[in-house]
This record gives sequence, C-alpha cells and structure tokens, in this order.
Amino acid sequence: MQFYLGCAVWAYKDWVGDLFPAGSRSADFLRLYGRRLTAVEGNTTFYATPSPEVVSRWAAETPDTFRFCLKLPRAVSHAGPLVAQVAAARAFVERVAPLGERLGPFFLQLPPGYGPAQRGDLARFLEGWPREHPLAVELRHADWYAPAHEQRAMELLGRLGIGRVVMDVRPIRQADDAGELLDGARERKPDVPMHPLRSGGMAMVRYIGHPDPARNDAWLDEWAPRIAAWLAEGTAVYCFMHCPDESRSPALCRAIQRRLLALGAVPPLPWDTLAEAPPDAPPEQLSLF
Repeated sequence: MQFYLGCAVWAYKDWVGDLFPAGSRSADFLRLYGRRLTAVEGNTTFYATPSPEVVSRWAAETPDTFRFCLKLPRAVSHAGPLVAQVAAARAFVERVAPLGERLGPFFLQLPPGYGPAQRGDLARFLEGWPREHPLAVELRHADWYAPAHEQRAMELLGRLGIGRVVMDVRPIRQADDAGELLDGARERKPDVPMHPLRSGGMAMVRYIGHPDPARNDAWLDEWAPRIAAWLAEGTAVYCFMHCPDESRSPALCRAIQRRLLALGAVPPLPWDTLAEAPPDAPPEQLSLF
C-alpha cells in the first residue's frame, strides 16, 4: 500500500465521540487513532523531542502498517543556517529510529524567511542528511515559487532523492469569509501557490481545509484524481488533512478517502471496517508526551 492518510496530530480531545468512541481516555488516543487512520504528520516533534520511553510507547501502540511523518525540531529548522544543524538532525533521527518500519518520511519545514538565497545552505544540509531515511521539504518563502528558483529547487531535491511538500491553502485563502478562526489560519499559513510537484518517489500533501465541509468539495474533487494518478504511477502519497477548526479534520480525511475509493485507487481505511465498543472510562486530561 502506497497511500497514507491522517491529520496533523493524533491527540485531540474534541475528537472523542467522532474519530474516537465516546468516553475514550487521552491515554488511549494514539492506539485508537492508529486503528482508524494510517499516518500522522507528527507536529508535536517540532516543539519537543520525545524520550526513548515515549518512542517505544508510540511503536507499541500502533500497527506496523502505520506511519509517523515526524517534523524536524524547530531547533534544527529555525535556528539559523541549516548546515550547522546536521549533527542535531542526525541525533533526532537516531532518537526516533526505534519506530522502525513505522517511520515515514521526515518533514523539514523551512522558515518563512528562508528563501532561494539560502539554497547553498539547504543543499549542504540535505547532502548531510542520512539517505536511508526519506525526507520531504516544505518551501514557505514566496520566492521559491518563481519559475527559475523552483526549477533549481526541484533539481536539487531530485538529485538527492528528497521529497517536496505540497501545501494547498486555497480553501482558506480564496474564501471571502472573515472571522477570528479563518483570519488566524491565514496568518499562520503561508500564502503560496499550489504547485503539485513530486520528487524523491513520494508526494506529501498538506491540505488546509475550510471549516464549512461543503466549501471543500471542489478542491477535493480536484485532488482525488490527481492522487489516484500518482498512485497508479507508483508514487507513495502521504496526505494530511488540516482545518482551522481541528475538530473537522477527520471528516476531511473521510471525504478524500470516499473519493479515492470511488475511483478504485485505495483500499478501505481501518476506520471503515472497525467495530469497537467504547471504553467505560471517562476522558482524561489531554497529554501529548
């Protein structure tokens, strides 16, 4: 199977009664998540590196078909020149390596101010990356999307077998809605064009959905045949659904999954076939680590 689908996090208390059975405890969130979806973006590692004990627990609580696509710590990606952080990046990889086959591509999110002028630094960092572990890069500076700069970036990624993260912010950027929720999302997410480019034998898609489910239909109708075509060509696709209202992200996963099933491109999700009685214990305080 080359299609992996999930959200940015696995522990979100408002998913209880939706993605998770009513009454689920926070201590069970990862186990429950891994029995419903097939991957997680792993944003938590941007803020904190897990202990060896936590890594072992992550492995024990997920099936071997599950994939963690862990974001590199901000101490690596947002602390000045990347080349100075090669050793720190390798140390992070070694820390989470006990996840074994559950490790999907790592995810390097470049800062908004990191532009094509730093391409040499990016190249040196990527050349020092441990090649046995797939990596995808998200370019946030608008100048990367100019044709000449983007071509050079894609040549670099292709030469080194590194993936490209595709961020689709159109659902929130092209909507004319105003309000704290959408305005905050627009402030946090870069205003970059959606260029569906691939490299490194993979595609990593970050879809930033509109809180109104119906406002996503046209975008998802566009994405489904593209993903199906990529899969048919042998590209591994990691698709992560976001929403300014995080409680709606699992529904976005279901929405793209339904479209891909209709195209015969993917098998059912674990979520589609799961029948589980809800636990009796009441929800606990949310805890990521």
